[in-house]
Amino acid sequence: MLFNLINKLFGVIVLILIAFLLMNSFFVTKSGYIYHEQDLIMERVLIHSEPMIHFRIPFAFYLTQYTKAWTVTFGTAYGGEQVRRKAPIRVSFADTYTADIPATFRYKLSDDEAKMKMIHDDFRTFEDLVDSLLIKISRDVAVNTATQYTGEEFFQGGLNQFKAALTDQLKNGIYETRREQVSIEQTGIAPVGIDQEQSNQLQTVKTLVWKTIPVMKDGELVRLENPLDKYGIELIQVSIGEPREEKQLQTLLAEKKRLVGDRIKAVQAQETAREQAKTAQLRVEIERTEARQLALKDKDLAVIAKQREVEVAMKQQEKEIVEYNKDKELAEIEKSKELAIAQADQKIEQAIKDKDLIVAQAGRDIQKANYEAAQFEAKAIREKGIAEAEVLKAKYKALIPEIYLAEMQKEIAAIIYPNLKGINVTMPHNIVSLDGSGAKLQTNLDVLSSFATISVMDKLEQKGLEEVVVE
Repeated sequence: MLFNLINKLFGVIVLILIAFLLMNSFFVTKSGYIYHEQDLIMERVLIHSEPMIHFRIPFAFYLTQYTKAWTVTFGTAYGGEQVRRKAPIRVSFADTYTADIPATFRYKLSDDEAKMKMIHDDFRTFEDLVDSLLIKISRDVAVNTATQYTGEEFFQGGLNQFKAALTDQLKNGIYETRREQVSIEQTGIAPVGIDQEQSNQLQTVKTLVWKTIPVMKDGELVRLENPLDKYGIELIQVSIGEPREEKQLQTLLAEKKRLVGDRIKAVQAQETAREQAKTAQLRVEIERTEARQLALKDKDLAVIAKQREVEVAMKQQEKEIVEYNKDKELAEIEKSKELAIAQADQKIEQAIKDKDLIVAQAGRDIQKANYEAAQFEAKAIREKGIAEAEVLKAKYKALIPEIYLAEMQKEIAAIIYPNLKGINVTMPHNIVSLDGSGAKLQTNLDVLSSFATISVMDKLEQKGLEEVVVE
């Protein structure tokens, strides 16, 4: 019974031993880590950076784990397991002011086996690597870089430049520096006055301070050996939080800010006063110019008025001269006219006398001519009457009495009837015939024919008289 118990106990121990040996005969490498393996039996060192299963001789090796990427944070709330947290970095500036700067540095280890072996030989553990190298160099570079700035420069726009210089040194090598007294510019302390020509600009005052200055050679920065580059450690990221200056620097910056604000207000007030003065001056100049223009205008108007008066006087004088000359010429013309009229009257009287003589002679000649003409006219009328009587006698002798009478009545009817259209005339019946028989006319046609004959005879008589007057 006891033997069986001992056998079972031995079997259990053997199983436990076998399980322990099996568990120590391999190990697993995970992603994101680098493993340093030291084989004591084979006397070799291996670096594993890929995730896989590795076999080994139990109890004959040492395995050290390193995190590939690691974050060192100083006073920031950066989360994650692969973080080492420290207090904010206390830095001193060139003007002896201090400040606490929260910062975060993220580093990455190299996959190079030689670099990892060197890291393990120098630091033995990853914690020692972080504490002895990463934290220390991050703080040292930040502190050394801060000495290149004054507190006022840093908090008035130098933070980005500080971050750039810090990153450049951790990546490419720390600057070689020397202490030197330099002149810096400070704002907000220059006085503002009306008589300053550049009072509209923020003036600065130069102050001498001791600063750490990077050494330059042939236009390039001289760098010291970079310990991170020696181990192949790469800086991935640098983040700067909100710096917290000491109380005295805070008071100074607040006072400078107030002074700058007051200066800006003073400059603005001065500019406003200057612009108002310029405006008032321009207004006075404008009023003066307007007054001058008005005076010149009044003067020009007065000159123009005087010129007009002179011109009017000259024109009046010219007009009087012209009128005088005109009256003189009119008088001379009138005198000449009277003389001409007198001469013309004399000529007219002589002409009248000559005319009367000529008229008398002409009257005598006219009377003589009229006498002769009357004799000739009487003779001509007599001859004409004889001739017409002979012609009429021959015409009557040649015509048939009834046909001639009908033609005469037709011509009379053609003249009278159109004019008596629509008129009803009752002719007298006591008119006797013109043929000398004394018989009364029986019809209206006979009466009209008689009237027409009378009218024709009157026209012939009038025509004969006109011909006599013309002859």
